[in-house]
Amino acid sequence: MAEIPEHLLKRAQEARDRLQGGDDGAALEAEETSESKIPEYLLERSVAAKDRETVSPSASQVAGSTLPPPAGTGPGGNTQRLLTVVKSGSIQDVKLKPVDKVHVWPHLLVVEFVAALAITAFSTIFSIFVNAPLLELANFNQTPNPSKAPWYFLGLQELLTMFHPMVAGVTIPGLALFLLILAPYIDKNPSKKPEDRKFAIALMTFHLMFWAVLVMIGSFFRGPGFNFIFPWADGLFFEL
Repeated sequence: MAEIPEHLLKRAQEARDRLQGGDDGAALEAEETSESKIPEYLLERSVAAKDRETVSPSASQVAGSTLPPPAGTGPGGNTQRLLTVVKSGSIQDVKLKPVDKVHVWPHLLVVEFVAALAITAFSTIFSIFVNAPLLELANFNQTPNPSKAPWYFLGLQELLTMFHPMVAGVTIPGLALFLLILAPYIDKNPSKKPEDRKFAIALMTFHLMFWAVLVMIGSFFRGPGFNFIFPWADGLFFEL
């Protein structure tokens, strides 16, 4: 229930006192109205109207009948005014939407640290019981033909057969990494739906397919002298 302001309660109490006090209440009212800077002619008219009401009986009293109080009157025939107290606040209904966010520390870093420990433990235990597929010791008097880099570097080795070492080893990989670094700043869409992230998905797909094709060519389609061959015709020259 809304609380009525203190100054309204005080004003109502003063009105009751004026009604019960008669002439004293009228004098008090005149004094209060004079303090509130009400014009003099209005005060005189109000006092004259009250004197006429007290001297001459009303028509309802002469007829011996009492008329019902006018609409909007309260107990004792006093006219009441309905006051509405409106609490201050914004007229806009602002609702906060739940946001699924967590802090980097400790939520994210703790999970990543535990995952790193688990992978390290698995790799250590796996290496103890399983021998790695290593070849024999290298013979510096006999160079294998073809001499291929590990599979994860075969894409770079394939580029070296097509371009100058400066272009194949620095320019092309540098541009690819630079585009991948700029991707989050170009595509700022927070949506996780693939149809809303066309730029990011297209860029990463192009990068992966480009490197995967180069690795496959270097692994299966390069033979002695790193010449282009067909694996179904000349065999495979690739080992893990």
